[in-house]
Amino acid sequence: MHYFLTGGTGFIGRFFVETLLKRGGTIHLLVREESLDKLALLRERWGASEDQVKAVVGNLGKPNLGIADSDMNALKGNVDHFFHLAAVYDMGADEASQRTANIDGTHHAIDAADAMQAGCFHHVSSIAAAGLYKGTFREDMFEEAGKMDHPYLRTKHDSERIVRENCQVPFRIYRPGMVIGHSETGQMDKVDGPYYFFKLIQKIRNTLPQWVPTIGVEGGRLNIVPVDFVVKALDYIAHTPGEDGKCFHLVDSDPYKVGEVLNIFSEAGHAPRMAMRVDSRMFGFVPPFIRQSLKSLPPVKRLTGAVLDDMGIPPSVLSFLNYPTKFDARETERVLEGSGIEVPRLPDYAPVIWDYWERHLDPDLYKDRTLKGAVEGRVCVVTGATSGIGLATATKLAEAGAILVIGARTKDKLDEVSQQLEGLGGDIHPYQCDFSDMDDCDRFVKTVLDNHGHVDVLVNNAGRSIRRSLDLSFDRFHDFERTMQLNFFGAVRLIMGFAPTMLERRRGHIVNISSIGVLTNAPRFSAYVSSKSALDAYSRCAASEWSDRNVTFTTINMPLVKTPMIAPTKIYDSVPTLTPEEAADMVADAIVHRPKRIATRLGTFAQVLHALAPKMGEIIMNTGYRMFPDSAAATGKKSGEKPQVSTEQVAFAAIMRGIYW
Repeated sequence: MHYFLTGGTGFIGRFFVETLLKRGGTIHLLVREESLDKLALLRERWGASEDQVKAVVGNLGKPNLGIADSDMNALKGNVDHFFHLAAVYDMGADEASQRTANIDGTHHAIDAADAMQAGCFHHVSSIAAAGLYKGTFREDMFEEAGKMDHPYLRTKHDSERIVRENCQVPFRIYRPGMVIGHSETGQMDKVDGPYYFFKLIQKIRNTLPQWVPTIGVEGGRLNIVPVDFVVKALDYIAHTPGEDGKCFHLVDSDPYKVGEVLNIFSEAGHAPRMAMRVDSRMFGFVPPFIRQSLKSLPPVKRLTGAVLDDMGIPPSVLSFLNYPTKFDARETERVLEGSGIEVPRLPDYAPVIWDYWERHLDPDLYKDRTLKGAVEGRVCVVTGATSGIGLATATKLAEAGAILVIGARTKDKLDEVSQQLEGLGGDIHPYQCDFSDMDDCDRFVKTVLDNHGHVDVLVNNAGRSIRRSLDLSFDRFHDFERTMQLNFFGAVRLIMGFAPTMLERRRGHIVNISSIGVLTNAPRFSAYVSSKSALDAYSRCAASEWSDRNVTFTTINMPLVKTPMIAPTKIYDSVPTLTPEEAADMVADAIVHRPKRIATRLGTFAQVLHALAPKMGEIIMNTGYRMFPDSAAATGKKSGEKPQVSTEQVAFAAIMRGIYW
């Protein structure tokens, strides 16, 4: 038996060749000259010799597939089955490439099959040939196809028409459903079809616990089939006599709705399931022109585009959420009866599909998610860089190859740290600056821009904290002025200084070291928390203005960190704290991933609690306030001996790890 295949090195083709090899005979594969090495590797995978799988050099886009006359003469009369698998199976591909592959390629394939005098031409089409037909589409239907505005639908339909009208040799047509990975190994070669929603599922999983119910869409039915079913059915039907001139749906006769598919893969990926699914038919009373007008509004289009881009979902995929077609497969079921070939149920093999995607196809696997990849050769500014979080952050950036600008008040300490960082191989540029002095901030900005031209990353770390009850602050209004001066005005002055060049270059990232106290409304820290809250609010407003100009903000609601800033409060020596290095890891994550906010789960819970049950949150914080005393420094007394810490205080602090008291 002799076979000729186009698309034999493609995804379906690779599995199909493996299946054909079990039948024996010789397989001739159309390959481009530049793909011969790829075919050699595939022969190794198949365990096949050059006599079993022979290369026929050609090109899908040329007449007679670009096959040389000598090769065509050798094939003439010697091809029992011609399988045309080569096509663009990609919703996101451009129209020109789809027409070249799907329409021109099919013309050339049937001409080549005729020239070879092939025994049978097997055309692998797609359920896309039915367009957006409303209702049940049978295997004997073709002209009845529905709306075909999308080029993928149109070209798959037209290529099938070419076979029906122009093919001179006996032919059979196969319409697979949405083909996904192997049901046993999960193997797949690209992101397409339902895979487009995997990143969304993954992000929801990383945001919410699995037990949290979510709201989603119901949608139409997605006809999903694994590649191993498709190749087994194709092989069996192709070798069954007496079926020429017929069309076969290689589909799932009982497909799942979009919402069910998403829930199946959410379960496979350990993500929350959609407990409530909204059916778009609920909004059928809204006139179509109104729905279209709303979708065409610039803000709606921009928001939709941004969300889809973030998830890696082509906009055209949305038109298939309410897929209206169900496929009748009675001819396929008739031929396959007794063969043992049937479609496995999606829940049974979804875990291996998800696992393969997450290990091999997740786009994030191919992004440089290292700190070095984010900052090497880029200008990064860290304020308050001579101790604590700032020093630990500067150390990481220096080791990662950043052009590192560090600023601090004390020149001697600045020079010492600069030498230390240079010893790590860092490109260090120290500038003395008091960031609570607006004129000094302006000089710092001018010097940095004069010397470096721009800033890629600004880490606003310099800060002042005051732990003092309001009862002890009635005559200390300057506490509020001092914290605002450095924590808010100083940071904003730098942002306003560096932002113009960031906006001009359409590139920049600002990391603000805020406090968990902003989320918990920490008692005794009213001055400090107020200043950090002001910076958080400013950053949210600025981010809203600059979102479309690629200048981004990350706020880190930092929990309690063991730094010189908390040293005066001796009780902190006995409660759990982060190390500066752990805090610097949070800053590194902010620089690499650019999230809107980084916070501990306890901090986020406190914010939610305050929104839903503010009185309860207030009582909890008041309990902590009464449990922990003011420091000696806050009361104006000498520090004396280290205060004794009770078992209750230690237990409470452990439960509320990272919160300021």
